[in-house]
Amino acid sequence: MINLAPNDPLPRRSAEICRGTLRLMSQLGYYGLTEMTLANHRRADIAAIGPAGDIWMIEIKSSIQDFKSDTKWREYMDFCDRLSFAVGDDFPQELIPPEAGLIMADAFYGAVIREAPETRLAPARRKAVTLRFARLGAARLTVAADAGWTPSDDGLTSPIK
Repeated sequence: MINLAPNDPLPRRSAEICRGTLRLMSQLGYYGLTEMTLANHRRADIAAIGPAGDIWMIEIKSSIQDFKSDTKWREYMDFCDRLSFAVGDDFPQELIPPEAGLIMADAFYGAVIREAPETRLAPARRKAVTLRFARLGAARLTVAADAGWTPSDDGLTSPIK
């Protein structure tokens, strides 16, 4: 998703689309994680879970070149109930295949332009994806909670002796 070339506007563009899409998803009752690796070793840009446990994967495309160079998106479909592309408002909508939904987003918000077709996951696959999602979220919260802690004299963070 992110190209690290110096002075390249695409990483910023991807981050803006991601932020707006996550904000949209939360308004729809879905909460997402970014960069979730699936059992097939592919990595979804956003994986989100809804209130009924349904799973929505979203691929972020920051440019036409980014879209055309990525042919692996179909491999995400076996791990979600629906798949959408999230793009900026200048992206040509006709490029998005009918098997996927379309979200347009900027750094502040997004909108569902075309609903994603729904294909329900088998219960065992749903459980596996949900467990992977939960463990990734918990791991990230653990890292965030641990950030910045150093031993101190107050006894609260003293090293074990």
